[in-house]
Amino acid sequence: MRQTSLYTKTRKTLPKDEVATNAKLLIKGGFVHKELAGVYSYLPLGVRVLTKIENIIREEMNRIGGQEILMSSLQDQAVWERNDRWSDKKIDIWFKDRTGKVGFAWSHEEPIMNMVRHHIGSYKDMPVYVYQFQNKFRNEPRAKSGLLRGREFIMKDLYSFNVDGEGLDKFYETMKKAYMRIFDRVGIGNITYLTFASGGLFTKFSHEFQTLSSAGEDVIYLDKKGKIAINKEVMSESVLKEIGVSKKDLVEEKAIEVGNIFKFGTKYSENMGVTFKDKSGKEHPVYVGSYGIGLGRLMATIVETLSDDSGIIWPDSVAPFQVHLIELEKGSGETLYKKLEDRGVEVLYDDRDATPGEKFKDSDLIGIPWRFVVSKKTGTKVECKRRNSGKAELLTYDKAIGKLL
Repeated sequence: MRQTSLYTKTRKTLPKDEVATNAKLLIKGGFVHKELAGVYSYLPLGVRVLTKIENIIREEMNRIGGQEILMSSLQDQAVWERNDRWSDKKIDIWFKDRTGKVGFAWSHEEPIMNMVRHHIGSYKDMPVYVYQFQNKFRNEPRAKSGLLRGREFIMKDLYSFNVDGEGLDKFYETMKKAYMRIFDRVGIGNITYLTFASGGLFTKFSHEFQTLSSAGEDVIYLDKKGKIAINKEVMSESVLKEIGVSKKDLVEEKAIEVGNIFKFGTKYSENMGVTFKDKSGKEHPVYVGSYGIGLGRLMATIVETLSDDSGIIWPDSVAPFQVHLIELEKGSGETLYKKLEDRGVEVLYDDRDATPGEKFKDSDLIGIPWRFVVSKKTGTKVECKRRNSGKAELLTYDKAIGKLL
């Protein structure tokens, strides 16, 4: 893509109330547009990143047997009342509309339980693992952390349905591994930890995936050697003993929750009458699990943890383009641009009438992994540099392209 054709431009000014690093960089770089506190629209560069994150998650969910669906954002009051959550004070404000009969999706547990009753009737119909990418709405009173804490956001939520607790437990362990593969692939696996967290009303523990960051709102106690952590909310001597962790091995860290997995057991199915028949025809409640990742929060976490004073440093796997081609004299990049496109390389070609300083500054801000610079000085070669490296190489066009393939 030619940068002169890009819908957005980099920005020098920011909304006065924006304090989060992730939002500042994403707004300045032209990835998102702030609509109001906790609500952001995705611009072309942001959509490219978001789509790559989504596809990584989709591949890993399909790999473990997930089937993709897409549920409605509008939900029926009667469905939520069957699970006694319509009047929950945490979701009450956002959930009702003026008629009191429908509302926007705070979550999708109740609708999926209502849906699945039409597709599960026998033990032969399970296991079932369905997931979606869908907008969620929250009455968030602390929407001051950019995309880390939104009032509207896209979530991947997967729901598992098993005939017994053993099947649920087995899939739960499978999901732990799938989540770590996702975080590895988006570039934050080395600083993301499986974390024991509150199980609420359903089970003793749930698990979060926490990424170390000074921007995090959670406090965790981390055993780096064992690659395991405990959320401060559940930290106690009895918990340490139960999970086999010594207090002396723990360090306190701030972290961002980038994912969570949860066992509901049979509580939701019992409340909503979702049962199946076993081989003898006897009815039993279905065992249910829920597994979530917020895509915008994951994007923001990458920015918070992989950036410097000059801008974003996108991992190759989710970067909006593979290479940022910068020409210093008008037209000097045309030949290489065509070669890159012919080889199927994702390239943003800075063909703007701007100074070299402006182009380099914007390139650092946008954070594309590779920068290729062509000028009279480089002649028939190109200067190649990684965004996170100070070292540049002068290579032939073919050798430079070879680094990207």
